[in-house]
Formats: sequence, structure tokens, C-alpha cells
Amino acid sequence: MYATREGLVGKNTANGHVITSRDHFVALPSRRGLSAKGSGDRTVQVCADSGRCEYAPVWDVGPWNTHDDYWDPDRQEWGDLPRGVPQAQAAWYDEYNDKRDEFGRTVDNPAGIDLADGTFWDGLQLTTNAWVTVTYLWSGLSPGAGQAQALINLRSGPGTDYRIVGYAAPYALLPVECQTSGEWIGSTDRWDKLSGGQYVTHAYVTDQVEPPPC
Repeated sequence: MYATREGLVGKNTANGHVITSRDHFVALPSRRGLSAKGSGDRTVQVCADSGRCEYAPVWDVGPWNTHDDYWDPDRQEWGDLPRGVPQAQAAWYDEYNDKRDEFGRTVDNPAGIDLADGTFWDGLQLTTNAWVTVTYLWSGLSPGAGQAQALINLRSGPGTDYRIVGYAAPYALLPVECQTSGEWIGSTDRWDKLSGGQYVTHAYVTDQVEPPPC
């Protein structure tokens, strides 16, 4: 998926959140993918080619379209396009819809996701718009699920000696594969192993579904 940086610090998102500097969330081009303010019921995992990833809630609608739930088998609009292909991408590469979005604007990039500045610069460490891999987590969670209560480092193992490989954004729902013991952080030595292979300390995660042991 081609990702662009949203910016717009100080503006309101589609769910009423006021965008802050280095914020952490994403936008998708349909309200069907939108989480309520302060919620992460619609969360994505977005990963750069470098291997950096972020779990982030969907808090805005865009880019380009507002009715293009391209991830859904029962697509709201543009139903003649293959699942997983944003309308803007088809317009850019194949001159679909005369190269225009739903508002009649000429599409000048193939973006299917917008990233808030913190997700873009800090989570994925991007310096320019780029192709990323996106997983739409509401389509099927792991055996357990947790919600991030703060901006949490994703690590390659269960301790702070392991390298940081990205972030879990506040309110993001996390696909927890299992739980293991590791370095004590605060009052717990529990670490959640996520389905993407990363680890987060459970000190800043609340259980939605209790995960099994690793």
C-alpha cells in the first residue's frame, strides 16, 4: 500500500481527535474503517521495508476517497476493482475513473493510507512517502488481545536489551499471540508476544482477551 504523511497538526480528524505534533494514528478512505475517538476497535499494523512497524488506530478518513473500503470483500463503492486495490491506486496506474477520485479531483499519487507524523517519522522512520505493508487487524485477532495504554516500544525480545523495532500507539488493539516472562518493567515481568513477532511489556497493556502462555 502506498502511504503518505498526513500532517495537519491542530486540525480535527473524522472522529473528533485534535491532531498533535508527532501524533500516532492512520487514516483510511472509508468511515467503515474508522474508530471512535479514544478507541482502537479499528487498528492496523503498518510496516516499512526496513522492518519497522507500528500498530495504530484508524482515526481519520482519507486519502482521496471517503467510501473506498478496498479491504472489504463487500466493497461500498468501486466494486469492479479487485479487493485490496485502492481506487486512487487504480486511478494513478490504470487511469481508472478517468484518473479522478470520488470528488472529481485528479489523483496525483496512488495512496491508500495516510500516516500521522509520529507514525510516519518515528514509528516507521520514513523520510518520504513510501510503499508499506498494511494488516487490517479487525479482520481476525490472535488468541489474545490487548490495548496499548501509552506509546509503547515494540522490541525484538522480552526486555529492554532487545532492539526497538517500532511502536504500539496509544489505544491500538494488539494481536497478542501469547505471553511470556522477561525483564521486570514497573510491577510486572510479563511480556506480550504479538502475532507480528514483536514483544511489548504488559506494564502498559490492558487485556481485552487474556492470552495463553508462550
